[in-house]
Amino acid sequence: MTGTAHCLADAAQGMVGSRFRLHGRDPATGLDCVGLLAASLAACGVPAWLPTGYPLRLMSLEGWMPDTGAMRLSTVNGPAEPGDVVIVAPGPAQYHLAIAGRDGGWIHAHAGLRRVVHSACLPDGPIVGHWRFAPVQTKV
Repeated sequence: MTGTAHCLADAAQGMVGSRFRLHGRDPATGLDCVGLLAASLAACGVPAWLPTGYPLRLMSLEGWMPDTGAMRLSTVNGPAEPGDVVIVAPGPAQYHLAIAGRDGGWIHAHAGLRRVVHSACLPDGPIVGHWRFAPVQTKV
């Protein structure tokens, strides 16, 4: 796991308790699941463009998680590690993003509870995307 992955897990954990707000990008005023990732990346100094203004129901993920490579996120399979980012599909045309915490739990913006939470289990639904920070390449 990279230092950035530790930073992402810690930054997300630090936002637990922030209120939920659809399209929210600021922990002080509220976050949705995409906003949680955006704010966590910003706290780690990783530039990211993440969409705003999307509907509650999405017919596809295209455009919702653009250019993961620019955020140094690589697609992975297998067990999650702290700092991993996953998207689950809790229902038809519904997608939800969560960040793996350091303790094996998951941090996500829970619309029903109206806040960012840390839960022991990944939110319900099949995993439709799983990313991990790629190590920084250094030139020798």
